[in-house]
Amino acid sequence: MHATSRVGWFWSTLSWQKFIRRMPCRPIVLSGPSGGGKSTILTRAMKEYPNSFAFSVSHTTRQPRAGEEHGKHYYFTEKEKMQAMMKNGEFLEHATFSGNTYGTSKKTVEEIEKSGKICVLDIELQGVRNIKNSHLDARYILIRAPSIKLLEERLRARGTETEESLKKRLQHAEEDLVEIEKNPTLFDKVIVNDDLERAYKEFVDLLREDLEKTKK
Repeated sequence: MHATSRVGWFWSTLSWQKFIRRMPCRPIVLSGPSGGGKSTILTRAMKEYPNSFAFSVSHTTRQPRAGEEHGKHYYFTEKEKMQAMMKNGEFLEHATFSGNTYGTSKKTVEEIEKSGKICVLDIELQGVRNIKNSHLDARYILIRAPSIKLLEERLRARGTETEESLKKRLQHAEEDLVEIEKNPTLFDKVIVNDDLERAYKEFVDLLREDLEKTKK
């Protein structure tokens, strides 16, 4: 790393460490395979508590898909700029999938936290590991289906997957579950969504203290 980059990284990290000690609400790091009910539970919570949550929008080097908006779904970023941000330590975590880089910027999380809302980071398992190695005092929550068989049934019922994409999702889910079993302390809470009402209550109860703060 160039000397200038090291200096930028140092001050970025130092200011970030000072900031996270002042966070009014703990961010939540949500993870779980598609079809596990994560989006359903979060969407319901955001409707019930409309002033309590805010998504951390990630940066990515991939091209926008149809209907995606810059700043809403992702911050679509040139590779050169993304690499510069990485060197400067501007990302809380970053990972590469299928040739495209994704990252969660410290600035985005900081802006949400300054608003007094609960920052929601929806992240893959690889990103969860990276954030665990950072200074972010987050709650780590996994929401999953009770079995791979039920997960497959849910994904098929959506009618949005091809056989190839379904196979990849299920394989990815199985690999993640194996890793989670190897490292049971990775998540503070694992919610098994075999009953939506119960799973939703578990999720809200876990955040009750911070939800009360956001009402004030």
